Amino acid sequence: MILTFVLRPLTVAAREAVPPENQESLQEESAEETEEISQEPMQNTVDHQVAAEVSAPHALLMEVSTGTVLMGKAEDEKLHPASVTKIMTLLLILEAIEEGKIALSDTVTVSEHAASMGGSQVYLEPFEQQTVETMIKCIAVASANDACVAMAEHISGSEGDFVKQMNQRAAELGMTNTHFVNCCGLDEEEHLTTARDVALMSRELLLNHPQIHQYCTIWMENIVHTTARGSFEFGLTNTNKLIRQYEYATGLKTGYTSVAGFCVSASAKKEDIELIAVIMGGADSKSRFQDAITLLNSGFACCSLYKDENRVALPDLPVVGGVEDHVALEYVSDFSYVSTDGSNMSDMKRSLEIPESVNAPVQKGDAIGQITYVLNGKAVGSSRIVAAADVGKAGYGDYIQKTFQIFLL
Repeated sequence: MILTFVLRPLTVAAREAVPPENQESLQEESAEETEEISQEPMQNTVDHQVAAEVSAPHALLMEVSTGTVLMGKAEDEKLHPASVTKIMTLLLILEAIEEGKIALSDTVTVSEHAASMGGSQVYLEPFEQQTVETMIKCIAVASANDACVAMAEHISGSEGDFVKQMNQRAAELGMTNTHFVNCCGLDEEEHLTTARDVALMSRELLLNHPQIHQYCTIWMENIVHTTARGSFEFGLTNTNKLIRQYEYATGLKTGYTSVAGFCVSASAKKEDIELIAVIMGGADSKSRFQDAITLLNSGFACCSLYKDENRVALPDLPVVGGVEDHVALEYVSDFSYVSTDGSNMSDMKRSLEIPESVNAPVQKGDAIGQITYVLNGKAVGSSRIVAAADVGKAGYGDYIQKTFQIFLL
């Protein structure tokens, strides 16, 4: 028999300079561009889709905590991503730091190959040394190809081996239409991704490595080159103008080549809602940022976010025929839900479904039941409930021991 309990939530969180056109090498727009961009929100919504007009041929808007796609426009068509590629490069760098393979203070020696990279660069010289943290700034702020390749070699030994890791990680994230050929985004025939896949890797970076914000929100900063010619400063200026022009901007990465057009994966956060707007193939720098702002404002205007922050307490479940009489239960994951139809998140109901008991043996992680979330009479999601510990099957000796304990009582 399954026991079902319907519960209302106890707490609810509800809220609301252009490069030459014929240049084939990767080159970001001029850092001097400061033209202001309109920030008027768009209010129209349709069922679970943000209604917004963008001029770019490819776009996608995603809510970060749930991964919900709020708007898409030719989001699965394969494209050249330009420097937006560097989101995956940054993801692998930060994962290597988290795994203890490298540290922010480690010294990176620049190879001749890395120093030879054209396009966007910080003019690293062969055998020059910089820290990992400085290299991250060069990539996140100035979109430096030379720093990307230097870090790829530092982590994997060669750019080629690093690119293999990029493709493996893309597969793990479900980026089914992506194939990387290099770590910086220089145009190559088979170096392709989609707006949806860019959002997926952006979400992974933002969710699990929020420290990226402290780098990609730097507007201007100097680094020091120390070479055989002496020491001198070099200025980094952020290629993402939204950092200065949009109050909710938190990142993330721009890109441009004459083949890819103007691209951006723009992250922003307002109150408890964090969004990613991906624009691919824009006609010019201003329009890609305007498109991103249009999507972000539309999302913020119509999104409500529910987070089950006060989970229903789970009882210990009786175990039949086990060495222990009960097993503890736990939720597999947290639950969040995004609505764009104006629903009142305080109307969310929770239905807990667990059996009266379970038979031994039980292994930790065994599926036991689920909690289902219902809004306006419609199930909008669920979270699995599993065993939190192992419980072995009782043998003859266990029953004798239990009987003896009963007599002692």
